[in-house]
Amino acid sequence: MKNKIRVLTGMLIMILLLTAGCGKKETLAYDQQTITQITEFMIDYSSSADEQTVEQLKAMRESTFEDQLANMGLSITPDHFVSVVEAWKAGEKECGAYVDHGAYTIEATADELHVTTEAKFQNRDAELEFVFDKNLYLESLTVGAHYSMGEILKKAGMNTLLGMGTVFVVLILISVIISLFKYIPAMQERMKNKKSKKKDVTDGTEETAQADITEAADNVTEDEELVAVIAAAIAAAEGTTTDGFVVRSIRRRPSNKWNR
Repeated sequence: MKNKIRVLTGMLIMILLLTAGCGKKETLAYDQQTITQITEFMIDYSSSADEQTVEQLKAMRESTFEDQLANMGLSITPDHFVSVVEAWKAGEKECGAYVDHGAYTIEATADELHVTTEAKFQNRDAELEFVFDKNLYLESLTVGAHYSMGEILKKAGMNTLLGMGTVFVVLILISVIISLFKYIPAMQERMKNKKSKKKDVTDGTEETAQADITEAADNVTEDEELVAVIAAAIAAAEGTTTDGFVVRSIRRRPSNKWNR
């Protein structure tokens, strides 16, 4: 019985050791001096560069830029170089001019390397975090400014006021829009009446035009009959036929009295 217990205990210990060994992740192997030199160079360069220098870096040909970085022994791509400098400049706008920084703390994982240090700026202190990828190329920089409790509470209050204010404004706009819905049926009825009146006017105009055409046709018919009667009277008076002359127009005299 004791032997069985010993065997079981040994097996449990072996299982625990194997589990611990499998759960342990490998970390990146790095040269601390090389990582420190790259970090120091980027701090010195970024703190001395100005906006014009950043624009010149952006305008530089990528191949030329890459060759210069390789000649200096910097494990960083041109795009990441510019992004690190821009991140530093954004941090200076928030924290003020750079003064100094402390010792580095390096933490390695399976696919990244994090280098952090506390930096002192003119207006406030900040934490610098440089991130290297699995090939130990510098990938990014984060400048985390340190704010006092009063500043944090002030920012939180402003964010709360802005958020609540935005919500109330949106609710007011929604209420106004909903209150206008009651006018929609009246507007629809008004538009319907306008369309109906327009249709009636159009129909009336068409009927009037048709009547005018009919009347004109009747007048033309009456004129032709009058011309035929007058022509026959003239022919009878002259003792001839209507073929000998043509009545071109008929004019009404201003008075119905005969001139003597």
